[in-house]
Amino acid sequence: MMLNNLENDSIFTPEQVLENRGRVAIFIDGSNLFYAALQLGIEIDYTKLLCRLTGGSRLLRAFFYTGVDRTNEKQQGFLLWMRRNGYRVIAKDLVQLPDGSKKANLDVEIAVDMMALVDSYDTAVLVSGDGDLAYAVNSVSYRGVRVEVVSLRSMTSDSLINVSDRYIDLEAIKEDIQKTPRQSYPYRPLSSLGFLDDSRDSEGHLEIPE
Repeated sequence: MMLNNLENDSIFTPEQVLENRGRVAIFIDGSNLFYAALQLGIEIDYTKLLCRLTGGSRLLRAFFYTGVDRTNEKQQGFLLWMRRNGYRVIAKDLVQLPDGSKKANLDVEIAVDMMALVDSYDTAVLVSGDGDLAYAVNSVSYRGVRVEVVSLRSMTSDSLINVSDRYIDLEAIKEDIQKTPRQSYPYRPLSSLGFLDDSRDSEGHLEIPE
């Protein structure tokens, strides 16, 4: 009974509370997102993704962290498009492991950037399910920042969800961020919003090694 009264007398609705995000900074673990998209069977439209994650709030910066193969021209073209269309790309050369696989771990870079800019944003949107980032998320939370974690539930650590203020499953928003067939979708960066270039996507196919 008392709970119902509190809800009825609330100054703000839950929707209004979520919308009051202030200035937003986005941190995307490119490898984690790539494999999540594979699991979902979709190809990410990065213009749509940026709009969905910003959600009408004021965007400080959108960081995209990824390992790179300098000899992969297709990937270099994709990253150039990202840089020209609203993303700050942080790239790290892939390292070959003893088993022959290649990997680039960017957890440290993500954590350092979240902490370095903590006084410049009100809400952090972390696109990753990596539990190694839980400590950084908890740290910025104690500095007064609201943290939203966006990732695929099956690839997300419980420890990361537990320290976040809001969790969004990529499964729930996949319709909003996936590419539609080329023949029916004129690909236009959102230059009218002021934070994207008016360049065009020449390839449009994501190819990011881990």
